[in-house]
Amino acid sequence: MNYKYGKNFWLLSLSMFFFMTSFNLILPELNSFITELGGADKKGLIITLFTISAAISRPFSGKLTDTIGRKKVIYFGIFFSMLISWIYPFSFSVFFFLILRFLHGFSAGFTPTGTTALLTDLIPASKRGQAMGIWGTFISLGFGVGQFSGSWIGINFGMDALFLIAGFISVISGLFLLRVEETLEKPEKFDGSQLKVNWKDVIEPSVVPAAVVMMLTASCSGIIFVLAPDISGFLGIENKGFFFGYYVMSTIFVRLFSSSLSDRIGRRETMLIGVCILLVSMILLSRVDSYNSFVLAAIVFGLATGVSSPTLFAWTADLSHIKRRGVGAGTIFIALEAGIMLGSTSTIFTYNSTPQSIQQVFLFGILNHCVSIIFSSINLCSFSKGISNS
Repeated sequence: MNYKYGKNFWLLSLSMFFFMTSFNLILPELNSFITELGGADKKGLIITLFTISAAISRPFSGKLTDTIGRKKVIYFGIFFSMLISWIYPFSFSVFFFLILRFLHGFSAGFTPTGTTALLTDLIPASKRGQAMGIWGTFISLGFGVGQFSGSWIGINFGMDALFLIAGFISVISGLFLLRVEETLEKPEKFDGSQLKVNWKDVIEPSVVPAAVVMMLTASCSGIIFVLAPDISGFLGIENKGFFFGYYVMSTIFVRLFSSSLSDRIGRRETMLIGVCILLVSMILLSRVDSYNSFVLAAIVFGLATGVSSPTLFAWTADLSHIKRRGVGAGTIFIALEAGIMLGSTSTIFTYNSTPQSIQQVFLFGILNHCVSIIFSSINLCSFSKGISNS
């Protein structure tokens, strides 16, 4: 019997599509923007500061999600995304722009946390892999549409128009959320006490295995966010979101055919497949020297993400206690941000805005993925041994 996804699932997915489109719209042109402000040597901080604030906010968003409600947390992130997008045009210095990047990260710290918890509430465990695959397709579409169209808008209409449009797209995200039903039973009224967090509000121990893999694999995304626009420029490709167009098409393709793979063969087994493909994509990216090799690397990276990303979120949902799904979602996103920050920060020390330095940056990503494969293999063997002994 086929499971029927209700209106809440589809409205939530559409809301997430527009949210992802909003903040990805501006990313391809931010390297050029900060360079014009005089900060060419600070490109890595564009992603690093964003992920630091997102990670800082996770313990608060996770606890608030489990106390005051999923939707309030989602709305806060959407509002912040809209507000900061409309302030960007007033950037008068590198320092002010980087402060805005730091503040913008809070939106990513709230909205995905609330959305993931709400989605987990809606979907039965036996269908989570497939549901996360469909939901992830909307996220990938937002990512790709934002990156690809953002570069075109920036080139043809200027950065001020780009920032303005990004803010309006955040508003659209909020409109789709209006008709989504709150799933938290008896949400509390916000009184400030929910902002008091301790260690148990920061990390959900049960999801640590998934979080470790997430951090290691996400480091490659941090590198790619910084380098992809510049690699496009080195290859003479005008649209700096070019890479992500092929990446998204590849991701959607694999999710159409493998969204339920982890439901059938297991989360850990599927994760190991995804991590191995990610390693191949890192090797290909380190050796890009032409249009075709860049396209191939984008496609392989998309295949890897299409397999690994929904599996990690489904695995996290499986491991999370029903009353701590917000904290569990926060934990996996902290790991995501830590990985992205690790990758983007590595570019500050290894990348000097020349094609020659690209290979050594991706070497860092390759090493991380080797560790991830070893960890995933050990985790899979331990799990299998535990089953055989039980």
